[in-house]
Amino acid sequence: MIAGIIGAAGYAGAELVRLLTAHQKITGLVLASVSKPGEAITSIYPNFLGAGKAENNPALAKFGDTGATLITPESCISASDIVFGALPAGTGEGYAALCLKKGISYIDLSADFRFDDNETYSAWYGKPWQHPELHQRGIYGLPEFNKEQIKKLSAAGPCIIGNPGCYPTAVSLACYPALCENANTAGTNCLKLGSGQIIADAISGVSGTGREPSRTNHFSECSDSASAYKVGAHRHTPEINSTIAKMAGRFVPLVFTPHLGPLNRGILATVYIPLEHAPIASSTKPQTKEITEKEAAVRNNYALFYKDEPFVRVLPENLYASTNRVRQSNYCDLSIHLDHTGSVLIVESAIDNMVKGAAGQAVQNMNIICGFDETEGLTALPALF
Repeated sequence: MIAGIIGAAGYAGAELVRLLTAHQKITGLVLASVSKPGEAITSIYPNFLGAGKAENNPALAKFGDTGATLITPESCISASDIVFGALPAGTGEGYAALCLKKGISYIDLSADFRFDDNETYSAWYGKPWQHPELHQRGIYGLPEFNKEQIKKLSAAGPCIIGNPGCYPTAVSLACYPALCENANTAGTNCLKLGSGQIIADAISGVSGTGREPSRTNHFSECSDSASAYKVGAHRHTPEINSTIAKMAGRFVPLVFTPHLGPLNRGILATVYIPLEHAPIASSTKPQTKEITEKEAAVRNNYALFYKDEPFVRVLPENLYASTNRVRQSNYCDLSIHLDHTGSVLIVESAIDNMVKGAAGQAVQNMNIICGFDETEGLTALPALF
């Protein structure tokens, strides 16, 4: 199968190139760029040098005789069996329409197909859908949440996957077992959601700002520094709101604050989830044995809930989720904790923002809609350093 990547010159597009060269079901890659047609991918990313030379690396021969010269999006679609769009929001609908017209699926890494309604999308992204009819063939692509719906839609013909945002992936996976009414897999009563707000604080690596230079990602501005940004107004907020509302079957209030940290890649989200019952212990006392036992029950519940999901790892006691242990992998690591009163569930969630938060999840979605093994091309262990 030949995979096309529109937007291959960007970070997410380049990460797709890296992952798909190792994918056993992908026999060829066709790379496109809106802004850099005619350039070679190796001139932008020299780490891909050797493209097309099978004697050096059989995987890189997937670039073919072109040496991975970037072509136009329209030519890419014509030559592909499936297409990934790694483009800014508001630019992918036309390409999705061309894909469906050709009879192939389109996996969109922007926000264009992440929402159920045009009103929310246009309010947060500044422009309405250009092709509302396309969204009937679109679905939100968080596999751990709606894998069966993705399979059902793709079985009916070519479809459009709205690949989730990086922050929503980390936060939503941290919340899901606590929100889902069927999550009580451990036979205990430890996951009943309280009435208060969920609070999510998350820190992201600088690669999340994109490849184009700006003051935000200038080394002297972001090195040796951490700061919040877009407080109360980040575009991923409505996406998280929508996802956790579907998980819970009702609206769940959320406060989300993103931060930029001095690291290249990764997201660490700390999610505070209020529980229904009254505090077990006094706020002046340290964590008791009863709370420790309850924490273990919640951790077991999470582990059972995600036991069939290959890319969610619920960590054992005393091991905290960390970005360096998911680097360059499609894993989401979750560590489970209770506050010292037992009334707040605290979940640490770590992902690589460029893999599980973007390109890796897109490949995971491709595997699902094409009927491949869900883990194909994504089995490499994380790089610790």
